[in-house]
Amino acid sequence: MNDLNYHHLHLFRAVAHDGNLTRTAEKLSLSQSAVSVQIRKLEDRLGHPLFERRGRQLHLTEAGRITLDHADAIFAVGDELVGTLRGTGRAVQVLRVGALATLSRNFQMGFLRPVLGQPDSEVILRSGSLTELLHQLETLNLDVVLTNQPSQREATTTFVSHRLAEQPASLVGTARRLKNTGDLAMRLATQPIILPSTNSSIRIAFDALVARLGIRPHVVAEVDDMAMMRLLAREDVGLAVLPLIAVKDELEQGTLIEADRLPGISETFYAITLDRRFPNPMLTGLINPD
Repeated sequence: MNDLNYHHLHLFRAVAHDGNLTRTAEKLSLSQSAVSVQIRKLEDRLGHPLFERRGRQLHLTEAGRITLDHADAIFAVGDELVGTLRGTGRAVQVLRVGALATLSRNFQMGFLRPVLGQPDSEVILRSGSLTELLHQLETLNLDVVLTNQPSQREATTTFVSHRLAEQPASLVGTARRLKNTGDLAMRLATQPIILPSTNSSIRIAFDALVARLGIRPHVVAEVDDMAMMRLLAREDVGLAVLPLIAVKDELEQGTLIEADRLPGISETFYAITLDRRFPNPMLTGLINPD
């Protein structure tokens, strides 16, 4: 069996990091055709295409992303020769996670806790809009996207939505504000209310609830960030409609109090992955825990 040619692997790694074959060839003082030929030889050796061309751009395939991770680890061993006595330079397994910018930080921590601080592992966490994150997932720059809404499967992209948890939503506020405020209907009718933005599932369900009760609440703030909603509630701006996991610490410390569980209102959390032939092994225990 032929051994892996590390010169080919080195050229592949350079092109993958640079993102441009012509520019990489110029930096290495090689012809573009020579670099292309050697990368094709690596692809033949591995049995998988490593790049796909979209217009004028090169994009890593799934096998290419995995090969790049291993190439980075392999060439890091050279640095380990220098750093052995300091215990540095060990190859690490990387998990790339994208999270909706407005998603509960407590939920994110709960999801990631099993792999945080593990030896020879690293978690890279990115936040952004769902559109941005799904694009990064599709281009294999992320392994998983955490969100509170399932992804729509498209003909050209096989996203898979894994339902992780469902958290009830409640009306929460400070002890001072909740003193002598009556029942749920009275609180909704008389107290300032902090709500998530109109496109969230909790907000849609909340609007349906107050319509059934015949109440027009005084909305003092509409916020699309759970962390900001939590801060506004702590500052006693009003009563907030939130899933309990978003205010877990405040409830335990007594900074905020759960006034009422909102009937039929909850938030569902999802992990979205790409239907990959070579999934990141670090994800197995997170999405399908024993």
